[in-house]
Amino acid sequence: MDSRPSTTMQAIQLQNPNGTAALASKETPRPQPADDELLVRTHAAGVNPLDWLICDGHLRQLLDEPLPWIPGWDISGVVESVGADVSGFEAGDTVYGMVRLPGAGGAFAEYATVKPHEVTSKPARLSHTEAAGVPMVGQTAFHALFEEAGVDADDRILIHAAAGGVGHMAVQFAADAGLRVIGTASERNEAYLRELGVDEFIDYRNQRFEDEIEPVDVVLDAVGGSVLERSAEVVRPGGVVVTLPEQPPEPLVETLQREYDAEISFFSVTDDAAPSTLQRVTERIDAGAVEPTIRNTYPLSEAQTALEKSATGHVRGKLVLTVEKDE
Repeated sequence: MDSRPSTTMQAIQLQNPNGTAALASKETPRPQPADDELLVRTHAAGVNPLDWLICDGHLRQLLDEPLPWIPGWDISGVVESVGADVSGFEAGDTVYGMVRLPGAGGAFAEYATVKPHEVTSKPARLSHTEAAGVPMVGQTAFHALFEEAGVDADDRILIHAAAGGVGHMAVQFAADAGLRVIGTASERNEAYLRELGVDEFIDYRNQRFEDEIEPVDVVLDAVGGSVLERSAEVVRPGGVVVTLPEQPPEPLVETLQREYDAEISFFSVTDDAAPSTLQRVTERIDAGAVEPTIRNTYPLSEAQTALEKSATGHVRGKLVLTVEKDE
């Protein structure tokens, strides 16, 4: 029997830019780490809207590699080997992180190469499956609250889509920091969100949040569109609205800031994410203050199904692809 290591791996590839139906599981060459890279054996990979958005032809600037393309940015796994110039890691280390963003990801595969600054030690209290659900949403929520909005312990915060990927992490960060948390979601998520730390709940399908709440200090808007404009109405003078889905037009920002005396801030995870933020997220996880909700898991071969589920926009917490048996 040949004991030499395989030079190939299974990976999910987008064959053409015609949507998630163009995804296929293929045997591909195993990547080789450069001198400044790690090779990680993937145990689990998180699913994010970026994955299906790119498959559907959006955000093409992130495709810095030609098709076929391997999606995925969130990864949790074990270091297989380290490049000659890498220090601080060795084979066998368990790591997780958000890799190659901005740029083509590569996490939906049995192996991926990453830069050392893109990963950190996996929290011991989380399995690989749980850890894979953290990096993108955890960093986004943390950055939006503590760096963009600069929240204080006595603030009141309104979090839209509070049961979603970013939202459910933001609720926990805010509650742990002592904020009074108001969350919008569908009625079926009320009990879940109250367990996470929501003090006031608004069923967005049957209630208009601007008719239900007193002015707040901060709004975290993971919905966009008219919700951004309506959110500016409920922010106290001098408060902050952090919006995530897309860059609002500058004339709209100027109008809202002038009319409501509120700061309108846009945070783009694709352009502004700082890998160092993940370490701060990890500290909160290690302290037991934050824990990801993994709604469903799928084997790597069912990536298309997972991305289509994500695209519905009605997922509680996160979806994760499992590649190796969890620990």
